[in-house]
Amino acid sequence: MHRPLHTTIDLAALRHNLGIARQHAEGAGIWAVLKANAYGHGLPRCAEALADSLGETGGYALIELESAIALRQSGLRQPILLLEGFYAADELPLLAEYRLTPVLHSLEQVQAFVAARLPARLPVYLKLNTGMNRLGLNAGELPQALRLLETAPHIDGITLMTHFSDADSGPAGPGIVGQMRRLAAQIDQIDRAGQPAWPLCLANSAALLRYPETIRAAQGGWVRPGIMLYGSSPFPEQQTAAELGLRPVMTLTSELIAVRDITAGERVGYGGAFTAERDMRIGIVACGYGDGYPRHAPTGTPVLVDGQRTRLLGRVSMDKICVDLTGIPQAAIGTPVILWGEGLSVDEIAMAAGTVSYELLCALTTRVPVVEIG
Repeated sequence: MHRPLHTTIDLAALRHNLGIARQHAEGAGIWAVLKANAYGHGLPRCAEALADSLGETGGYALIELESAIALRQSGLRQPILLLEGFYAADELPLLAEYRLTPVLHSLEQVQAFVAARLPARLPVYLKLNTGMNRLGLNAGELPQALRLLETAPHIDGITLMTHFSDADSGPAGPGIVGQMRRLAAQIDQIDRAGQPAWPLCLANSAALLRYPETIRAAQGGWVRPGIMLYGSSPFPEQQTAAELGLRPVMTLTSELIAVRDITAGERVGYGGAFTAERDMRIGIVACGYGDGYPRHAPTGTPVLVDGQRTRLLGRVSMDKICVDLTGIPQAAIGTPVILWGEGLSVDEIAMAAGTVSYELLCALTTRVPVVEIG
């Protein structure tokens, strides 16, 4: 008998969400962001599931070189973008061998790429720092980077890229507006002398859904949806995933493995973090932080038991949580429980636990079996 906990990955929902991204992309190419094992959903299955839908105007965006190579070795031929480029010069021959597009985010990377004299022509992305202050060329460095790249015969086109720091945090304001202005100022340093403008890659999920001006500014370039592909809202406190037309890809499901009656004043779980305010029935669910459920989820975090909404009680254990069975008289050992997914957005659980859905989706542990549908 297997422990009654598993996650279902709905690949039809993944393709549906890509379709929502395409509706907003206004003809731009789409990089499907599959970093961190496709946000915990399984890189090989998600890449294969999206291959036909991406077609000739899409590709995959990753962080990990070894993951990109694995996709190539599996037979996938779509473009692959390495969002942090390379970490050491000895990786550069692999980029040529496996036809990978690097994001160059510093003059040091540009210099190493130019010096490599690779045997194959590769497109490159130049990342510009417009206010995020993580990765990217600083103001004034773009002309030097372009002069260096012009000397390299193995360059097959340049796309400019930046990343927005707060596209997910409210109406357009000084953040995204300021970054767009700084981007324009950096580009305006360069005299194109009648040449066509560079393609741009600007919009992540939040900008794609909320700021169409960032897509139009890209002039037929690329967008790079991430979290929305997996059915989570980039701004859940303002707009739910369902309101955006997104469907959950991952559903975490378990069962009640015990049911007990407790009386008013009795405590539940480690530290007695919950005290019963009345006589009540509680259920014990086979799922805990050892499976990736957030340990800091408090009493009141929503749970679905037999399709009915109820609440978590007390402290999350490594292997178990306790739930309130008030108003669910039919609940018994074996009754199904949904921790997040279909019928209960992962965004709700994340907000209750004081985190973001990205963390929960990526943190699911390997001991949780996966069922693939769609």
